[in-house]
Amino acid sequence: MSIDAPVPVKAKRNYNVLFGLTLLALLVLLWVALSLATTSFASANNIANLLRQGSMIAILAVGQTFVIITGGIDLSVGAVVGFSTVVTAMMINAGFPVWIAILATLLVGIAIGTFHGFGIVKMGLPPFIITLATLTSLRGIGLLITNGNSISINNDAFQAFSRNSFLGVPNLFWMVILVGVPAYIFLHHSRWGRYLFSVGSNAEAARLSGVNVQRTIYMAYMLSGLCAAFVGVLLASRIGIGNPTQAEGWELQAIASSVIGGTSLFGAVGSVHGPLLGAFILATINNGANLLNLNSFWQRIITGVLIIVIVFFDGLRRRSK
Repeated sequence: MSIDAPVPVKAKRNYNVLFGLTLLALLVLLWVALSLATTSFASANNIANLLRQGSMIAILAVGQTFVIITGGIDLSVGAVVGFSTVVTAMMINAGFPVWIAILATLLVGIAIGTFHGFGIVKMGLPPFIITLATLTSLRGIGLLITNGNSISINNDAFQAFSRNSFLGVPNLFWMVILVGVPAYIFLHHSRWGRYLFSVGSNAEAARLSGVNVQRTIYMAYMLSGLCAAFVGVLLASRIGIGNPTQAEGWELQAIASSVIGGTSLFGAVGSVHGPLLGAFILATINNGANLLNLNSFWQRIITGVLIIVIVFFDGLRRRSK
């Protein structure tokens, strides 16, 4: 039996499309409601701000989705982002061309993902444990390298990139499209994407069907590390410093965006467009709450309730099969 046969059946595709349209409708509804509730929400400056706020979490959520689809989890992405800002800042300040600094940072992210794959595949460690250990270790390594200080980036052009726009759209949002389009093609229109779903559905059945399960797990975590390192580069550009303590808690926001976007924590269910919409729904809720002067605790409560509701209905859907 060949695994190249279409694994995502028509019903699953229809479900993803319907869920995506529901998320889009929810996002539009939030935007309309907040535009009516406050005059400042619909301003050009605030919309640009909102797009910048959601863009980096959206890219993180895409990488996280690859991992969750296989039935895993990556708790290290926030620490990878912070560590990547340090790598980028040190290389730029050392006189390396910006493109080399970016390439080296991306390679560091891939190397971290490879380490996670090794820990899971060869050492038999649960994904939760190996990525949690990396989260803690990377923060410590970054603090040792920087001696607990921030590294200012002395490159105006690099810093200007995150503040500028193209065709009236912030550059950071264009980076979401740069990541989202190939990620969509990879996940939904390639054999490797089908391998991710098959491993998350039943790893043993996938192995018997000819899928290299170990290589697929490596691939998922390498892609997650790559996305996290890329976000680290973008964050370094936006804040103009390298600091290993940056992006604390972003791993939870990425997981929340992915889950709200319809990715099942049980594995084998997910998309690219869902987590992207999920990230901007969260960004809209946070932005709107700030404009309405709501207590920041409510933002967390709303996010938690959304996750509970979506995971609950995902469980019902799975049991109804």
